[in-house]
Amino acid sequence: MAAGSKLKSLRNRCNITVRQVEQASGRIADAKGDKRFRISNGWLAQLENGISEPSICKLFTLSVIYRADFGDLARLYNVDIAEIQKYETIANPHSTQMYSDNQPRSDTTLNARAFTGLIPQLTTANTPAPDGPQSIRQGYVGLADYTMYPLIRPGALVEIDISQNGPKRASWHNEFERPIFFVELRDGYACGWCELQGNQLLIIPHHSSPSTVRRLTYPREAEIVGRVVGYNTRCVDPEPQAIEAARLMTMKARK
Repeated sequence: MAAGSKLKSLRNRCNITVRQVEQASGRIADAKGDKRFRISNGWLAQLENGISEPSICKLFTLSVIYRADFGDLARLYNVDIAEIQKYETIANPHSTQMYSDNQPRSDTTLNARAFTGLIPQLTTANTPAPDGPQSIRQGYVGLADYTMYPLIRPGALVEIDISQNGPKRASWHNEFERPIFFVELRDGYACGWCELQGNQLLIIPHHSSPSTVRRLTYPREAEIVGRVVGYNTRCVDPEPQAIEAARLMTMKARK
């Protein structure tokens, strides 16, 4: 059923005429002092016949009059507020990001893989098992983030155990055992080895990475989200031109 027909069905279910919608919308517009919330009966007829589409203000008015959830009405027009974070990777593929804990992981994984063209090969860090699924979150390493390259390449998906959110001193014998942390910054996220020196948090890149050590005031400028306990990453690099462009972007951002 088309969106307009669904709105008409909803109005009929509420036993409201187009004239009553017009009158109710006028009261809402007057109360808000904004005529954009007003709906004429002629415009409503066009909407229900699929000739027009509602603005955000008019959709708000209809949700109030019909006692319907605003998000449900927006979804009639293929606008799902719950999908905002889902598309952040597509809109900003070069930025490292963390996904919300209520976002389905399957959707997250499919979107990241589809956009970057990854053929993931699962790699698991040599680390104790996390407390349980409730402590695991997912993140995405941006295409311009070479901090842990080549251990974790740009475009990788990472699993983060948020119960391990401190750079505790621990012994490690090789780079695979060394704890990797996901860090929240004031303007985004980072993924790398970490050391705490007084109130300074050092985000340390892989020794083969073109990135440099980042020094941030802890916890004012940087907070540890959790430890990376698993990741999938390419085992070969993409086209050399893409790597060089991303590296230049990374170095420019650091200046």
